[in-house]
Amino acid sequence: MKFTLSWLKDHLDTSASLDEILVGLTRIGLEVEGVENPGEKLAAFRIAKVLTAERHPQADKLQVLSVDAGDGPLQVVCGAPNARAGLVGVFGMPGATVPANGMVLKVASIRGVESNGMMCSTRELELGDDHDGIIELAADAPVGDVYAEWAGLNDPVIDVSITPNRQDCMGVRGIARDLAAAGLGSLKPLTAEPAGGEGPGPDVRTDDPAGCPAFFAQGVNGVSNGASPKWLAKRLRAIGQKPISALVDITNYITVDLGRPLHVYDKAKLSGGLVARKAKAGETVLALNGKTYTLDETMTVIADDAHVHDIGGIMGGEESGVSDTTTDVVIECAYFDPEHIARTGQKLMLTSDARQRFERGVDPAFLDDGLAIATRLVLDLRGGQPTGITRAGEPPLGTRSYAYDPARAETLGGLAVAPERQRAILTSLGFTVSDDWQVTPPTWRRDIDGPADLVEEVIRIEGIDNIPSVPLPRAPGVATPTATPEQKLERRVRRAAAARGLDEAVTWSFISEAEAAPFGGGAFTLANPISEDLKVMRPSLLPGLLSAAARNVRRGAGTIRLFEIGRRYLADKERPTLGLILAGDRRARHWQTGKAQGFDAFDAKTEALALLAAAGAPVDNLQVFGEAGDAWHPGQSGTLRLGPKTVLAAFGILHPNVTRAFDLDAGVAAVELYLDAIPGKRSAGFMRPAYTPPALQAVRRDFAFLVPGGVAADALARAVKGADKAAIVSARVFDVFSKDGETSMAVEVVLQPGDKAFVEAELKAIADKVVAAAAKLGASLRG
Repeated sequence: MKFTLSWLKDHLDTSASLDEILVGLTRIGLEVEGVENPGEKLAAFRIAKVLTAERHPQADKLQVLSVDAGDGPLQVVCGAPNARAGLVGVFGMPGATVPANGMVLKVASIRGVESNGMMCSTRELELGDDHDGIIELAADAPVGDVYAEWAGLNDPVIDVSITPNRQDCMGVRGIARDLAAAGLGSLKPLTAEPAGGEGPGPDVRTDDPAGCPAFFAQGVNGVSNGASPKWLAKRLRAIGQKPISALVDITNYITVDLGRPLHVYDKAKLSGGLVARKAKAGETVLALNGKTYTLDETMTVIADDAHVHDIGGIMGGEESGVSDTTTDVVIECAYFDPEHIARTGQKLMLTSDARQRFERGVDPAFLDDGLAIATRLVLDLRGGQPTGITRAGEPPLGTRSYAYDPARAETLGGLAVAPERQRAILTSLGFTVSDDWQVTPPTWRRDIDGPADLVEEVIRIEGIDNIPSVPLPRAPGVATPTATPEQKLERRVRRAAAARGLDEAVTWSFISEAEAAPFGGGAFTLANPISEDLKVMRPSLLPGLLSAAARNVRRGAGTIRLFEIGRRYLADKERPTLGLILAGDRRARHWQTGKAQGFDAFDAKTEALALLAAAGAPVDNLQVFGEAGDAWHPGQSGTLRLGPKTVLAAFGILHPNVTRAFDLDAGVAAVELYLDAIPGKRSAGFMRPAYTPPALQAVRRDFAFLVPGGVAADALARAVKGADKAAIVSARVFDVFSKDGETSMAVEVVLQPGDKAFVEAELKAIADKVVAAAAKLGASLRG
C-alpha cells in the first residue's frame, strides 16, 4: 500500500525523520518495499517568466520566447498555444531530464533558431494528462525557485507490504496508530461530524444478511460534480491513482486514508430502491473496469428493481456510476462478509482496492463514521443538501475478550516486558485492558484470537530486535537422530547425483497444461492459478527440467546435466521422485575423438543404476523391461524393476515430440527414479557387522553361448547367476557379436568357495548347471 509522508502526518503528530519512520515501520512488522520522492526528478526544473513572445521566422505554429528563470533572459522555442508574454510557468534547463520520456534537454537549433531548454506541460512532468499547453502558475510565483519545492512535490511516497492478517493497516490511519504505539509520535483525533440531513434516507435494504449484514446509506441532492481540488488530486496521483471526478475521488481517498471502501450511485440512473441480495444464476453486470461479468447465486450484489449495479464489496457498475451531469447521489457504506468477498473475487478472477480490504475484514463499527466523513467531504467539495440516513441490518459487533497473563510475554515471546508497559502498548493499539487483565480487542482487529496474539502485539511494538539470543537447552549425551528414513534416502541420492557431476535444479511444482500433456496430463488443476503457465500440479519432474534445459540451451550451454528431487502429484498420492536429464554433448569435439558425441539410452541407464545403488536398491536383482511409456522413445527406453510389477526407475531417450514441445533437439536422455518404490533396508541394529573378507580366492570362468534373436543379455546373465546360488556370486555379459544371423554372448561367472577350495568335479557340476540354465532360454554352448 502506498501513501505520502505528508498524508501520514495528517494522522500522526511526529517529529521523526523519514529514515526513523521507515526503520520503525519495518521494526513493527510493516515491511517497507520502497520509497520514492517525486520531487527529486524535478530538481532541475525552475519557475520561469516569459518576458517576450515573438513569432518564429520559419514556422507559423512556433514562437520564440525570452524566458527568465532567475539567471537572466534565455531564448526558447515553444509550440504551446498558450505561450505568451507575462506567463509564469515551469522551465527545464539544458541538462534536465524530462520525466515523461527520459529526454535530456540540451541547446538545440529548431528551424534555424537556437533554443535553450523547454517550457513544460503537466504531462511532460508526469503531473497530469494535460498536454494542450504549458503549465501556467500564479503570477506571484517566485521566479528562479525550484518548482518542486515551491509546489510541495518533495513529498516522499512510501510503499508498505501489508500482510493478510493486518486489515487495520490497509488505511493510512491504521499505520499511523501502529507508529504512535511504537513511540514515533501521537495519533491525532479523527473528526467524524455527522452531516445532519432532512427528510427520509435513501430506499435501501439487505436481503442477504450472510453476505451483507449491514447496508447504510445517505443521499446528497443538488451536488455539482467536477474535478477534485488540487490537494485531493495530488494525493491520489502520488500513489498511482488517476483522479476521475470529485465524487469518485472522495471514495477512493477514504478507502486509502481510513481503509473504508464506499460507493456513490447516481440516483437518477436507479430504478427504485437498492437492495443487497444474492445474484440470480446467469445475471450479468457491466463493471467500472469496462468488463461484463456473469454471476451465480452464491455472489452478493447491489441491485435496484431493474438491474444489478454492483458486485458487492468488489466493484461498482458502469450503468449507475456518477458523471459530470450527476446532481443527486446515494452514498453507500456497507459491511460485506470477508469469506463471501474472497470466494466471489476468486470465481470472477477480479481484484480491486475494495476487495483487498473487505476480504481482510473492515471495521464493522465504522459504518456511521465512514458515512459521515464521506458525506461531509461531498458537501464541502461539491455542495448539495444531505438527506437522512438509512441503516439496514446490523453490523457484526460481537466483542471478544481474553484473560491475559503479562508473564507470557517472556515465557512465550522471550522478552521480559513490565506489566504497565504492556498495558500501555495494548491501550495505544486500541485494546481495552481491565484491572484484572481481561483484554478486549478493538473492532478493527479481527485477527486477534487469543493470548498468543496479544503477546505478538506486545513483542512487535517493544521490538523483536530486543529479544535476547538464548541457546536452546541441550540434553546430555549423543543427540537422537531426527531424520526419517525417507529424508536419509533423499540425502544419499542427492549426494550421489552431485558426485556424479549432475547439477541440482529446483523447479515449480506447477506447470502449464501443455507441458503436462506429454506426460499423461495432471490429476489436479488449479481453479485460480496465478498464471496459465502454473496451472497444473506436475505429474512428472521432467517438464520442469526440460524447461530449465531449454533456457540453458538458449544461453549457449553445450552440455546440460540436471537433476531434481521433488514430488509428483498423481491421483492417488504424492510420490517422491528423482528426475534427471542429459542434453547436449556428452563429449565435446576433439582432435583425438573426432565429432562431438551426444547422450544415449545407455548413459541414462548408467546413471539410473548408479543412483539406485546409492539408494540401497538391490541393483544385481533388477530386471530391464521394454518401453517406459508414451513420453519415451520406443526402442530406446526401458524400466528397471524388482519383479514384473515393482518399477524402480524409467530411463532412456525421450520421444522427439516431447523434446520438440520444449524447444529442444532430439536425443535428450532422461531418468526418473521412484524413491518410494525402493525397498527399505531391514534394521539390524545400530552397529554395522564387522567386515570379514572371504578366506579363499574367487574363481572366474568364461562361457560363450549362441543365443536366438530376442534374448536379452540381461536375461541370460540372470539365468546364469541363478544356476547355483550358493556358489555363483555374480555373472555379467562382457562380449557380444553377431554373424550369419546368430548372436554370441560371452558371460563371466564368478564362483566363491566357502570353507574349502573347489575340486575339478565341483567346478564341472557348476558348469553343467550354467549350461542347463542357459539352455532354458534357447542358448547353446558355442563349440
